[in-house]
Amino acid sequence: MGKTNPSYVARKRRQARVRKHLSGLPERPRLNVFRSLNHIYAQVIDDTKGVTLVSASSLDSNVREAEIAAGKGKTERASLVGKLVAERALEAGITQVVFDRGGYKYHGRVKALADASREAGLKF
Repeated sequence: MGKTNPSYVARKRRQARVRKHLSGLPERPRLNVFRSLNHIYAQVIDDTKGVTLVSASSLDSNVREAEIAAGKGKTERASLVGKLVAERALEAGITQVVFDRGGYKYHGRVKALADASREAGLKF
């Protein structure tokens, strides 16, 4: 799974196409999603400074405890991550974000993360 893998190259091309229209400003940072085979990661990024303001992933202890207790699948874990990143963003004073799906379809785990973030209070 190197940098010459056709699916990797295609995702990078889609990601660049999405990113040329989006940028995270201080008043409206970018909510970026990365999805691996088993985990999902979300970051709120201020692109003007190049700084990650808030992050959450399915590897966080809060999410791990909840998933172990309930035996959740990947989509349910993604919604837990979405809720967690929204709570952390609201604590940091961030209420509005620009959603960056990272070249993935707005479907499944990416959609679950976005919907959970909206329900927890983020606006995008």
